[in-house]
Amino acid sequence: QAQLVESGGGLVQAGGSLRLSCAASGIMFRNDIMGWFRQAPGKQRELVATITSGGSTNYADSVKGRFTISRDYAKNTVYMQMNSLKPEDTAVYYCKLNRGSMDIWGKGTLVTVSS
Repeated sequence: QAQLVESGGGLVQAGGSLRLSCAASGIMFRNDIMGWFRQAPGKQRELVATITSGGSTNYADSVKGRFTISRDYAKNTVYMQMNSLKPEDTAVYYCKLNRGSMDIWGKGTLVTVSS
């Protein structure tokens, strides 16, 4: 069964950095769009960043210049490097694989940024 497992979340002070990982099992990366989303308490889930199979990336305005999404086909893993973290980045971060009409979500990893 295909699944995605996020890791790398934790508690960090404002201005700090974290690197999130999303490892896929039961499915190999192909022509998929991989994305990171986040959901803060009391708010709707929002798109943070996406990356296509060709390496094209897209970012939410709120994270441009601070976050970088990347993917490693050999490791079947997607990453997100998060720098200059702010308290408003506090959320549960989810990764998603989109292949046509199919979406696979991970269970999320919590990022908490203290001021």
